[in-house]
Amino acid sequence: RNIEHALQGVEDKQTQTLPDNPLCQARIARIMGFEDWSACESALASHRERVALHFANIIATEDEEGEGDAAVDDGWFELWLSEMDEPAAIEWLAEQGYENPEGSYRLLAALHNGRTVQTMQTQGRKRLNQFMPLLLSALTEVENASETLERVLLLVEAILRRTAYMVLLVENPNALTQLVGLCSESPWIAKLLADTPLLLDELLNAESLYSPPAKEALQDDLRQQMLRIPYEDLEEQMESLRHFKKAHTLRVAASEIKGTLPLMKVSDYLTWIAEVVLDHVVDVAFSNLVSRHGRPQRSDGTACDTDFAILGYGKLGGIELGYTSDLDLVFVHQSDPLLATDGDKPIDNAIFYTRLGQRIVHILSTQTPSGQLYEVDMRLRPSGNSGLLVSTLQSFEKYQQNDAWTWEHQALARARGVAGCRDTLAAFERVRHAILCAKRDKQALRKEVVDMREKMRVNLGTPVAKRAEEFHVKHDFGGIVDIEFLVQYLMLAWSGEHPELTQWSDNIRQLEELGRAGVLDVADTEKLREAYIVLRSTIHRRALQNLSSRVEGERFAEERDYIEEMWKKVMLG
Repeated sequence: RNIEHALQGVEDKQTQTLPDNPLCQARIARIMGFEDWSACESALASHRERVALHFANIIATEDEEGEGDAAVDDGWFELWLSEMDEPAAIEWLAEQGYENPEGSYRLLAALHNGRTVQTMQTQGRKRLNQFMPLLLSALTEVENASETLERVLLLVEAILRRTAYMVLLVENPNALTQLVGLCSESPWIAKLLADTPLLLDELLNAESLYSPPAKEALQDDLRQQMLRIPYEDLEEQMESLRHFKKAHTLRVAASEIKGTLPLMKVSDYLTWIAEVVLDHVVDVAFSNLVSRHGRPQRSDGTACDTDFAILGYGKLGGIELGYTSDLDLVFVHQSDPLLATDGDKPIDNAIFYTRLGQRIVHILSTQTPSGQLYEVDMRLRPSGNSGLLVSTLQSFEKYQQNDAWTWEHQALARARGVAGCRDTLAAFERVRHAILCAKRDKQALRKEVVDMREKMRVNLGTPVAKRAEEFHVKHDFGGIVDIEFLVQYLMLAWSGEHPELTQWSDNIRQLEELGRAGVLDVADTEKLREAYIVLRSTIHRRALQNLSSRVEGERFAEERDYIEEMWKKVMLG
């Protein structure tokens, strides 16, 4: 943000002022390649006096300016500045490899002649006139130049009033190359950058862009970013969390596109990002409430060290988060709900934890200028939407033992503690283990799981009339959910005899444990595992293309046949 504000100060046409903050000055000088601010300021002043029509550049040194001019054909400047007539421009675009030259020309003309560009101040217009030819030239390096242009123009339109971003791309050719390459591969990334141009800073360092940090490094990064923001400044906390999530999600997506992260690692990293964010959100929300009401008290008179945990279900619990996944959450605590907090304005512990849960949901799901952190789904809590937002762990255990439906126990197989108090998380794992290991009638259990699967297939799968044309990767017969239900049935049926099955919450490792325990043949678990990875990889890739989970009807015939065979063998006898 300091860079953005400072560069906007440089851009100020009316005053021509330069930023006077030494930290801003040093950062700008470093990014622009100067030894110190005085050298940067001298170059800026010199270039203000000798700006040319087509190659104005107030940032670059003379040598850099000359190199930049030589690298881009004059035709791109003539095209952008409307010095070519329409037929000549379309022919030029076609010769340069644009697959839809007519459409690309219309998009450029609409931008160039639009009101926003026509009313830009002189300095900003000069920067745009330098940036666009560089962009158009860079697009010739990708196969889908016209399609990529359409995607990148969303970003260009977003930064027309903040042309400092254009300066950063002009002065960092590698960043421009990364931008074009990523937008060529993924419209989802293009939209992410257009929605949050500040993420362009991530493109400056290709090494970090394609090497997302592990969970410990993520924790350190977030901790460092939040040191300057007091917990009481909830608005700034929320904005910074949203930027943190987007920046690291961009790194994961870029790494997947480049092939430096396999599918399993992609889901790991996306899940780690969510866990690190959730841990911080718990700390912020708890601190805010403690400052008002004091800490909840235990029956022995000691103060609770949160004694609160977030349980992750679904994709979060199964370590399978995707780029657009919501978070299935359940909140539990271990304090005595009949006791109260120890502050000047005490409230019952039960009320304290209910407000804590509400504040966590608010921080995660509220729409801010930076968007929503995560969409939250709380329907898997005991008694669903009619139940308490936050339960004691004791009541959670009692519900699971006496009142939960079979599908809720299936969901528990994919659940795990993801954030909060370590003691409470450990206590939940003991409860989960006990519930999953409970003795069950295998025949009755199998019938309930099969009936539930059929209901889901009818409601969410492809209609019978369209099954030859479409295949829903998740919900159709032979899809992902068949494998998940099969694994969940076996977990509930056999964990009592093989308690080691409960140690994992993700399908891949659960399948491996089922093979080791002899519940399934190892060869079958390996084939199911490979089919599962193939189908999940497809969903990940399609998400980056903004595509649904529906594919052509003939896709994945071999995998689907095998999954159907295993379903009939295990679930239908």
